[in-house]
Amino acid sequence: MPAERAGYTVTMFLVDTSPSMGTLRTVDLPPGPDGESRTTKLTNLEWALQFVKLKVQEMIFNGRKTDQCGVVVFGSEETDNIVNEKNGGYENVMEYIPISQPNAGTLAKIDALQPSSVFGDPIDAVIVGIETQANYLSSKKTWTRKVIMVTDGENPIEVEDWEATVAKMDGLDVSLTIVGVDFDDEELPYTEPNKTIIKRANEEFYNTLTSTMKSGVLGSCAFALRETTRPEIKQTRSTLMGTVLRLGDVDTRGKEAIEIVVKTSKCTALTRPKSWKKFGVRPNNPTDKMNVDDETEENNEKNVVYSQLRMRTEYYVDPNADNEEDEEGDVKMKEEDEGLDEGKEDNEKSMAKDQNLQKVDREELIRGFKYGTTYVPCPEGQFPKLPTRKGIDICGFFGEKNFRRELSMGEIQYIWADPSSPQQQVAISSIVQAMCEKEVMAIARWVTKDGMDPKMGVLWPTRFDKVDCLLWSHMPFADDVRKYTFASLDHLVSKKGDAIKEHPYIPTKAQLTAMDEFVDAMDLMDAGEKDEAGSRLPWFDTLLSYNPAVHRTKQAIFHSAVVSDIETNPLPPPHPDLVKYFEPPKRVLKRARGPLEECKNAFKVKQVPKKIAKAKKEGHVHARDEDDMLLLDRKQPALDRTSSQSRITVTIASSSRAPVAASDSDTEDDDDAEFLLDKKITSALAPLTNEVTPLPTPARSVSPQVDLGREPGRIIGATYPLKDFEKNVAQGDLISKAVNDLGAVITEIVMRPFASRRTTELLDCMQALRKTSLEEDEIDAWNAFLTNLKGKCLSRPGNEAFWLGVKKSERGLGLISNKEARQQGGISTVSEGQAEEFFAI
Repeated sequence: MPAERAGYTVTMFLVDTSPSMGTLRTVDLPPGPDGESRTTKLTNLEWALQFVKLKVQEMIFNGRKTDQCGVVVFGSEETDNIVNEKNGGYENVMEYIPISQPNAGTLAKIDALQPSSVFGDPIDAVIVGIETQANYLSSKKTWTRKVIMVTDGENPIEVEDWEATVAKMDGLDVSLTIVGVDFDDEELPYTEPNKTIIKRANEEFYNTLTSTMKSGVLGSCAFALRETTRPEIKQTRSTLMGTVLRLGDVDTRGKEAIEIVVKTSKCTALTRPKSWKKFGVRPNNPTDKMNVDDETEENNEKNVVYSQLRMRTEYYVDPNADNEEDEEGDVKMKEEDEGLDEGKEDNEKSMAKDQNLQKVDREELIRGFKYGTTYVPCPEGQFPKLPTRKGIDICGFFGEKNFRRELSMGEIQYIWADPSSPQQQVAISSIVQAMCEKEVMAIARWVTKDGMDPKMGVLWPTRFDKVDCLLWSHMPFADDVRKYTFASLDHLVSKKGDAIKEHPYIPTKAQLTAMDEFVDAMDLMDAGEKDEAGSRLPWFDTLLSYNPAVHRTKQAIFHSAVVSDIETNPLPPPHPDLVKYFEPPKRVLKRARGPLEECKNAFKVKQVPKKIAKAKKEGHVHARDEDDMLLLDRKQPALDRTSSQSRITVTIASSSRAPVAASDSDTEDDDDAEFLLDKKITSALAPLTNEVTPLPTPARSVSPQVDLGREPGRIIGATYPLKDFEKNVAQGDLISKAVNDLGAVITEIVMRPFASRRTTELLDCMQALRKTSLEEDEIDAWNAFLTNLKGKCLSRPGNEAFWLGVKKSERGLGLISNKEARQQGGISTVSEGQAEEFFAI
């Protein structure tokens, strides 16, 4: 038998519609909402057709054009089959659905089958199915042929010359599966009571038939229905795509470079759960023309239309934005379901009214790309692409031990040599063997088509039994990798530079031992079932681990397509293999119970009490600004508690406090008492009666750095503006940028609440800015900044107090006149009189 490929299969379903298939049966349903048991009444045919429809739905779900099926009915009122047309006979057998790719109509036709009043011969149906299949596949010799029979075994069978039928199926490599209603099954286990003589004889015959064939299976319908819910990985055969593998510079150094013709195919493929479509109900309007599929039903003597909802995107902009830059970044999108006209206009009015937004058309917007926290506009919709060339270019090699597996992105691909070229195969094999011997991997640049964006990745050498190849893994660019550094957890240093050996942050030997025992107790490598030798196997197996979202969604879709009423026949529970790893093994839980208690005692783990909301205190509360220090770096009042026994004083040396602004550090000292976690220390020291001196905390060198408050695109931050300005001016290449950024930062800080705390610092910044502007011929920039600052301060709301301080300042912070500019060799458009009148108004 040729190797079975994914797809390229024709499955013939032989369905028994004899009168015995109309027998009613009681089928158990999942428990109700309150745990009550539920059942329903179905005929044997309805119950058995669930299996057929599930198999057909699997083909529809996979969507392969080469996965086809046909349905032959035996026990039908009519006779219509290919064998009867040629030679006669084979009565009551009908080709119900011709061989084709199944769709929703196929399920509807199968669902319409009803028990008849005549009997049909199963062997006749097998012969008709084989001949129909062989006639369709006359030019497709490599396709897989399957026949699935669904019957209750109550039909009389002509058993003459059945060996010839078996020989015919073996010659055509046909696999036969017989699914019997209430057949005996040892795996369930199940044995039907009060079985008729005909059914018992037929079961024995079916067992003999399938065991004689090269590929025959006999099973019960109950077991088959249970197996259809088992998670199943979709097998695909990736198409080989041609490209070129290059090593070296082929254009300029062709003699030293290598160019190999290769083929690529997928090694793994990402699978996501199927998406759900939304449908809405709206009154039927004959004049309404819809481009969606409508379904009508009679409800309360009124026709109701079900229409598919589609997403509609609308754009809104804030017309009250301060400037154009803010307006471009304040475009809001609203996505809603389209298809229901009711309430549409009300939603638009409420959107504009509540948020004071103005609706804009898509054509009025400019496409932008996000860069940090801002958007870079691109009027043409796309930036110029790199002039790339199709192929895979090897950029270099590095050791396998340095490969960071966590950076691997997306799917894995095979890189094969051209199957039709032995020379290319030898070249690829040589590269693979050399990389394996040196234990290196390659950094490669992959361009799928000419002019397409390149992808960076790695090539891993892989050797199979009869072929060598490379595995490609997509990796991120260096700019896309975020590196976060943290202070050491076990190496702490005091302010004086001394290593700290004992500290609440450093675990003790007892704690380390307890944690080691707890981790060892949770080992899953010996928590599985026992093998034949009596040794325990690992509990988790990646090959048996499935994505619950994918397979449960698939089961729900299949069930909805099979049953006619979801309320009376709800979705059954998931297959046990799908929830196998939801709960840890009981053996591990029992083994880890003791070490867990030891860890709790060693680390003194206690339940965190619930926080009680405190009443708000009246009075002024400090509001944090963007340039404020971190919460743990703020100055806290010293703890001063007096009890009836003694006075407790605690001093903690702050280690994570960052430098503060000059105006805030005049009265502060590093040796003052501080508390990083004020509430915890207070509650912990409540029962003490003596003076306590805790261990020193780590030095500030191991603590995270304070955010300098630089906006994207600026070189001056709001935390240390003067230092940033002086640093950039000293470099001498970004003076204009530094002058403009410092002016913008000063204006922003002045307009913030509680700016009076930084008045001295801001006046120093303005003095440095004016001096640099005068010396570096940035006079117009200073005059524009000062005019803008005056307008901001005197507006509502503004900061009139700060502007009053600028006027009264003796530092000379006025406009630069043409007279003062000529002394420095510059030019100013402001006269001496205008400069004097500037502060008078």
